[in-house]
Amino acid sequence: MKKTILVTGSNGLLGQKLVKLITDKNEYQLIATAKGENRLPADENYIYHSLDITNKEEIENLITKVNPHYIIHTAAMTNVDQCESEKEACVKLNVDAVRYLKNACEEKNIFLLHLSTDFIFDGENGPYDEEAEGKPLSFYGESKLNAEKILIESKGPWAIARTVLVYGIANDMSRSNIILWVKKSLEDGKTINVVDDQWRTPTLAEDLAMGCYLIIKNEAKGIFNISGDELLTPYQMAIQTADFFKLDKNLINRATAATFTQPAKRPPRTGFIITKAREKLNYNPVSFTEGIGVMASQII
Repeated sequence: MKKTILVTGSNGLLGQKLVKLITDKNEYQLIATAKGENRLPADENYIYHSLDITNKEEIENLITKVNPHYIIHTAAMTNVDQCESEKEACVKLNVDAVRYLKNACEEKNIFLLHLSTDFIFDGENGPYDEEAEGKPLSFYGESKLNAEKILIESKGPWAIARTVLVYGIANDMSRSNIILWVKKSLEDGKTINVVDDQWRTPTLAEDLAMGCYLIIKNEAKGIFNISGDELLTPYQMAIQTADFFKLDKNLINRATAATFTQPAKRPPRTGFIITKAREKLNYNPVSFTEGIGVMASQII
Protein backbone atom coordinates (compact mmCIF):
# COMPACT_ATOMS: atom_id res chain seq x y z
CA MET A 1 0.00 0.00 0.00
CA LYS A 2 1.32 3.42 -0.98
CA LYS A 3 2.23 5.96 1.67
CA THR A 4 0.37 9.30 1.62
CA ILE A 5 1.77 12.79 1.08
CA LEU A 6 -0.34 15.83 1.98
CA VAL A 7 0.65 19.10 0.28
CA THR A 8 -0.51 22.48 1.59
CA GLY A 9 -0.77 25.43 -0.79
CA SER A 10 -1.44 23.22 -3.82
CA ASN A 11 -2.89 26.16 -5.80
CA GLY A 12 0.43 28.02 -5.58
CA LEU A 13 3.31 27.73 -8.04
CA LEU A 14 5.35 25.21 -6.03
CA GLY A 15 2.19 23.39 -4.97
CA GLN A 16 1.18 22.94 -8.61
CA LYS A 17 4.61 21.57 -9.54
CA LEU A 18 4.55 19.17 -6.58
CA VAL A 19 1.11 17.85 -7.53
CA LYS A 20 2.30 17.19 -11.09
CA LEU A 21 5.57 15.59 -9.99
CA ILE A 22 4.01 13.35 -7.33
CA THR A 23 1.15 12.20 -9.55
CA ASP A 24 3.56 11.56 -12.47
CA LYS A 25 5.86 9.47 -10.24
CA ASN A 26 2.85 7.51 -8.94
CA GLU A 27 4.75 6.24 -5.90
CA TYR A 28 2.56 7.91 -3.25
CA GLN A 29 -1.08 8.66 -2.57
CA LEU A 30 -1.50 12.44 -2.80
CA ILE A 31 -3.76 14.75 -0.82
CA ALA A 32 -3.69 18.29 -2.27
CA THR A 33 -4.94 21.14 -0.08
CA ALA A 34 -5.40 24.88 -0.44
CA LYS A 35 -7.82 27.53 0.78
CA GLY A 36 -11.02 27.56 -1.28
CA GLU A 37 -11.58 25.80 -4.58
CA ASN A 38 -9.08 23.60 -6.40
CA ARG A 39 -7.48 25.62 -9.22
CA LEU A 40 -5.51 22.69 -10.63
CA PRO A 41 -6.61 20.60 -13.60
CA ALA A 42 -8.87 17.72 -12.51
CA ASP A 43 -6.95 14.49 -12.05
CA GLU A 44 -8.02 11.11 -10.73
CA ASN A 45 -4.57 10.56 -9.21
CA TYR A 46 -5.03 12.85 -6.21
CA ILE A 47 -7.71 13.93 -3.73
CA TYR A 48 -8.35 17.63 -3.04
CA HIS A 49 -9.49 19.11 0.27
CA SER A 50 -10.02 22.79 1.04
CA LEU A 51 -7.89 23.74 4.04
CA ASP A 52 -7.42 27.01 5.90
CA ILE A 53 -3.98 26.58 7.47
CA THR A 54 -4.65 29.37 9.95
CA ASN A 55 -7.48 27.28 11.46
CA LYS A 56 -6.10 24.90 14.09
CA GLU A 57 -9.24 22.74 14.18
CA GLU A 58 -9.39 22.37 10.39
CA ILE A 59 -5.77 21.19 10.37
CA GLU A 60 -6.30 18.69 13.17
CA ASN A 61 -9.54 17.36 11.69
CA LEU A 62 -8.10 16.86 8.20
CA ILE A 63 -4.92 15.22 9.47
CA THR A 64 -6.98 12.85 11.60
CA LYS A 65 -9.22 12.08 8.62
CA VAL A 66 -6.54 11.38 5.97
CA ASN A 67 -3.69 10.29 8.29
CA PRO A 68 -0.78 11.19 5.97
CA HIS A 69 2.74 9.82 6.37
CA TYR A 70 4.29 13.07 5.11
CA ILE A 71 3.24 16.73 4.88
CA ILE A 72 4.94 19.21 2.52
CA HIS A 73 4.00 22.66 3.78
CA THR A 74 4.27 25.21 0.96
CA ALA A 75 1.40 27.57 1.90
CA ALA A 76 2.58 30.97 3.16
CA MET A 77 2.31 34.73 2.73
CA THR A 78 5.28 35.36 0.46
CA ASN A 79 4.72 38.94 -0.71
CA VAL A 80 7.51 40.64 1.22
CA ASP A 81 5.97 44.12 1.20
CA GLN A 82 2.51 42.82 2.07
CA CYS A 83 4.01 41.10 5.13
CA GLU A 84 5.39 44.47 6.21
CA SER A 85 1.97 46.15 6.02
CA GLU A 86 -0.19 43.21 7.18
CA LYS A 87 1.87 41.85 10.05
CA GLU A 88 -0.96 40.16 11.90
CA ALA A 89 -2.02 38.19 8.80
CA CYS A 90 1.64 37.36 8.12
CA VAL A 91 2.08 35.89 11.60
CA LYS A 92 -1.10 33.81 11.25
CA LEU A 93 -0.04 32.36 7.90
CA ASN A 94 3.71 32.05 8.35
CA VAL A 95 4.13 31.31 12.06
CA ASP A 96 0.90 30.17 13.75
CA ALA A 97 0.06 27.73 10.94
CA VAL A 98 3.48 26.09 11.29
CA ARG A 99 2.93 25.69 15.03
CA TYR A 100 -0.44 24.01 14.43
CA LEU A 101 1.06 21.68 11.82
CA LYS A 102 4.09 20.91 13.98
CA ASN A 103 1.94 19.99 16.97
CA ALA A 104 -0.40 17.81 14.92
CA CYS A 105 2.50 16.05 13.16
CA GLU A 106 4.43 15.57 16.39
CA GLU A 107 1.45 13.85 17.99
CA LYS A 108 1.06 11.38 15.09
CA ASN A 109 4.75 11.05 14.15
CA ILE A 110 4.13 12.51 10.67
CA PHE A 111 7.19 13.72 8.72
CA LEU A 112 6.79 17.50 8.21
CA LEU A 113 8.72 19.27 5.46
CA HIS A 114 8.53 23.06 5.70
CA LEU A 115 9.54 25.59 3.02
CA SER A 116 11.74 28.49 4.05
CA THR A 117 13.66 31.30 2.37
CA ASP A 118 16.94 33.14 1.85
CA PHE A 119 15.23 36.20 3.35
CA ILE A 120 15.98 34.85 6.84
CA PHE A 121 19.49 36.26 6.17
CA ASP A 122 20.73 39.87 6.04
CA GLY A 123 22.64 39.34 2.80
CA GLU A 124 25.99 40.51 4.16
CA ASN A 125 27.81 37.17 3.75
CA GLY A 126 26.07 35.24 0.97
CA PRO A 127 25.98 32.71 -0.48
CA TYR A 128 24.99 30.76 2.65
CA ASP A 129 25.23 27.15 3.76
CA GLU A 130 22.79 25.39 6.08
CA GLU A 131 24.75 26.30 9.22
CA ALA A 132 24.59 30.09 8.72
CA GLU A 133 22.82 32.11 11.38
CA GLY A 134 19.60 33.85 10.38
CA LYS A 135 19.46 37.66 10.65
CA PRO A 136 16.37 38.86 8.77
CA LEU A 137 15.94 42.44 7.52
CA SER A 138 12.18 42.24 6.91
CA PHE A 139 9.08 41.14 8.79
CA TYR A 140 8.62 38.39 6.18
CA GLY A 141 12.12 37.09 6.88
CA GLU A 142 11.50 37.30 10.61
CA SER A 143 8.25 35.31 10.29
CA LYS A 144 9.97 32.56 8.30
CA LEU A 145 12.86 32.36 10.76
CA ASN A 146 10.41 32.11 13.67
CA ALA A 147 8.65 29.27 11.83
CA GLU A 148 11.98 27.46 11.44
CA LYS A 149 12.61 27.78 15.18
CA ILE A 150 9.21 26.21 15.92
CA LEU A 151 9.94 23.27 13.65
CA ILE A 152 13.45 22.69 14.98
CA GLU A 153 11.93 22.16 18.44
CA SER A 154 9.68 19.34 17.18
CA LYS A 155 10.10 15.91 18.71
CA GLY A 156 8.77 14.37 15.49
CA PRO A 157 10.57 13.91 12.15
CA TRP A 158 11.04 17.19 10.25
CA ALA A 159 12.97 18.87 7.46
CA ILE A 160 13.31 22.43 6.18
CA ALA A 161 13.88 23.22 2.51
CA ARG A 162 15.23 26.75 2.12
CA THR A 163 15.00 28.26 -1.32
CA VAL A 164 15.69 31.44 -3.31
CA LEU A 165 13.75 33.49 -5.91
CA VAL A 166 11.51 30.76 -7.33
CA TYR A 167 10.41 31.18 -10.94
CA GLY A 168 8.20 29.14 -13.24
CA ILE A 169 4.92 28.99 -15.14
CA ALA A 170 1.69 28.53 -13.19
CA ASN A 171 -1.11 26.51 -14.81
CA ASP A 172 -3.33 29.56 -15.29
CA MET A 173 -0.45 31.95 -16.08
CA SER A 174 -1.59 33.92 -13.00
CA ARG A 175 1.88 34.70 -11.70
CA SER A 176 4.54 36.81 -13.33
CA ASN A 177 8.29 36.59 -12.68
CA ILE A 178 11.42 38.29 -13.89
CA ILE A 179 11.63 36.21 -17.07
CA LEU A 180 8.03 36.86 -18.17
CA TRP A 181 8.32 40.54 -17.22
CA VAL A 182 11.56 41.06 -19.18
CA LYS A 183 10.26 39.10 -22.17
CA LYS A 184 7.00 41.07 -22.42
CA SER A 185 8.65 44.45 -21.77
CA LEU A 186 11.26 43.95 -24.48
CA GLU A 187 8.71 42.55 -26.94
CA ASP A 188 6.67 45.72 -26.34
CA GLY A 189 9.76 47.87 -26.93
CA LYS A 190 9.82 49.21 -23.38
CA THR A 191 13.01 50.35 -21.65
CA ILE A 192 13.40 48.68 -18.26
CA ASN A 193 15.59 49.39 -15.25
CA VAL A 194 16.89 46.24 -13.56
CA VAL A 195 18.81 45.96 -10.29
CA ASP A 196 22.47 44.97 -10.62
CA ASP A 197 23.58 45.18 -6.97
CA GLN A 198 21.57 42.30 -5.47
CA TRP A 199 22.62 38.66 -5.89
CA ARG A 200 20.49 35.52 -5.76
CA THR A 201 20.63 31.86 -6.85
CA PRO A 202 17.31 31.73 -8.79
CA THR A 203 15.40 28.46 -8.53
CA LEU A 204 13.23 26.81 -11.18
CA ALA A 205 9.96 25.72 -9.55
CA GLU A 206 10.32 22.21 -11.02
CA ASP A 207 13.76 21.89 -9.38
CA LEU A 208 12.39 22.99 -6.01
CA ALA A 209 9.58 20.44 -6.31
CA MET A 210 12.13 17.74 -7.08
CA GLY A 211 14.24 18.78 -4.09
CA CYS A 212 11.18 18.46 -1.82
CA TYR A 213 10.33 15.10 -3.36
CA LEU A 214 13.87 13.83 -2.75
CA ILE A 215 13.72 14.93 0.90
CA ILE A 216 10.49 12.94 1.37
CA LYS A 217 11.71 9.91 -0.59
CA ASN A 218 14.90 9.74 1.48
CA GLU A 219 13.15 10.80 4.70
CA ALA A 220 16.08 13.19 5.00
CA LYS A 221 15.80 15.12 8.24
CA GLY A 222 17.27 18.56 8.95
CA ILE A 223 17.86 21.68 6.89
CA PHE A 224 18.57 21.61 3.15
CA ASN A 225 19.33 24.44 0.74
CA ILE A 226 17.29 23.75 -2.40
CA SER A 227 17.97 26.39 -5.04
CA GLY A 228 19.76 27.03 -8.29
CA ASP A 229 23.56 27.13 -8.10
CA GLU A 230 24.35 30.25 -10.18
CA LEU A 231 24.80 33.49 -8.27
CA LEU A 232 23.23 36.16 -10.49
CA THR A 233 21.92 39.71 -10.25
CA PRO A 234 18.45 40.49 -11.67
CA TYR A 235 20.25 42.49 -14.40
CA GLN A 236 22.25 39.38 -15.40
CA MET A 237 19.01 37.35 -15.38
CA ALA A 238 17.41 39.95 -17.65
CA ILE A 239 20.33 39.84 -20.08
CA GLN A 240 20.18 36.02 -20.23
CA THR A 241 16.44 36.24 -20.86
CA ALA A 242 16.94 38.72 -23.71
CA ASP A 243 19.64 36.49 -25.21
CA PHE A 244 17.43 33.39 -25.01
CA PHE A 245 14.46 35.03 -26.73
CA LYS A 246 16.70 37.07 -29.10
CA LEU A 247 15.34 40.40 -27.88
CA ASP A 248 16.98 43.84 -27.75
CA LYS A 249 19.35 44.02 -24.73
CA ASN A 250 19.84 47.75 -25.30
CA LEU A 251 16.45 48.31 -23.68
CA ILE A 252 17.80 46.95 -20.37
CA ASN A 253 19.39 49.55 -18.07
CA ARG A 254 21.45 48.78 -14.99
CA ALA A 255 19.95 50.15 -11.77
CA THR A 256 20.75 50.01 -8.06
CA ALA A 257 18.37 48.85 -5.34
CA ALA A 258 18.31 52.46 -4.06
CA THR A 259 16.48 53.43 -7.28
CA PHE A 260 13.35 51.68 -6.06
CA THR A 261 11.25 52.50 -3.01
CA GLN A 262 9.95 49.35 -1.31
CA PRO A 263 8.42 49.03 2.18
CA ALA A 264 10.52 45.98 3.11
CA LYS A 265 14.32 45.85 3.05
CA ARG A 266 15.87 43.27 0.72
CA PRO A 267 19.13 41.49 1.56
CA PRO A 268 21.85 42.55 -0.90
CA ARG A 269 23.62 39.23 -1.44
CA THR A 270 22.06 35.91 -0.50
CA GLY A 271 22.17 32.78 -2.63
CA PHE A 272 22.80 29.28 -1.36
CA ILE A 273 25.56 26.73 -1.30
CA ILE A 274 23.81 23.48 -2.29
CA THR A 275 26.62 20.96 -1.66
CA LYS A 276 24.64 19.15 1.06
CA ALA A 277 21.60 18.65 -1.19
CA ARG A 278 23.80 17.46 -4.06
CA GLU A 279 25.63 14.93 -1.89
CA LYS A 280 22.82 13.66 0.34
CA LEU A 281 19.86 13.87 -2.04
CA ASN A 282 21.49 13.73 -5.49
CA TYR A 283 19.79 17.07 -6.17
CA ASN A 284 20.94 18.57 -9.46
CA PRO A 285 19.29 21.84 -10.58
CA VAL A 286 19.29 23.17 -14.13
CA SER A 287 21.22 26.27 -15.13
CA PHE A 288 19.31 29.56 -15.35
CA THR A 289 19.37 29.46 -19.16
CA GLU A 290 18.05 25.89 -19.10
CA GLY A 291 15.34 27.07 -16.69
CA ILE A 292 14.30 29.77 -19.17
CA GLY A 293 14.05 27.00 -21.78
CA VAL A 294 11.76 24.93 -19.52
CA MET A 295 9.53 27.97 -19.01
CA ALA A 296 9.54 28.84 -22.72
CA SER A 297 8.20 25.37 -23.54
CA GLN A 298 5.25 25.96 -21.16
CA ILE A 299 4.22 29.48 -22.23
CA ILE A 300 0.76 29.37 -23.76
